[in-house]
Amino acid sequence: MADRLELFRRTLETYRKHGWQVREILATPETRAQLTEDLLEGVPVREFALDAMWFSRRARRDVEAWELRLVSETPYALFEAFHTDDPEEQRHERRRELENELRARCADKRARVESDGRRSSRA
Repeated sequence: MADRLELFRRTLETYRKHGWQVREILATPETRAQLTEDLLEGVPVREFALDAMWFSRRARRDVEAWELRLVSETPYALFEAFHTDDPEEQRHERRRELENELRARCADKRARVESDGRRSSRA
């Protein structure tokens, strides 16, 4: 399994190759302590329950695409398109909703894995 910083690097490289701009890094306290300046490049970092990154890019003349990408071995992302005239407050609120959704989906998956593990150990 790749280490956490290598996963960040690979994810950044992939998104940048396709024209995405990293907007914010969400990191657990453990990961945040390991992040280096060459990786951060002045990007804001916020403590979060998971390791993830916000990316954006112009999708059309009047639409900006935003993607919340979980930093993990298995790629997973949530996507939202904003019109250029959407108020920033509305965009901010929707991004926080997506963060909560990502957190919930990962918690659900973790609970299913743990439950399956308990069932198989009883068999």
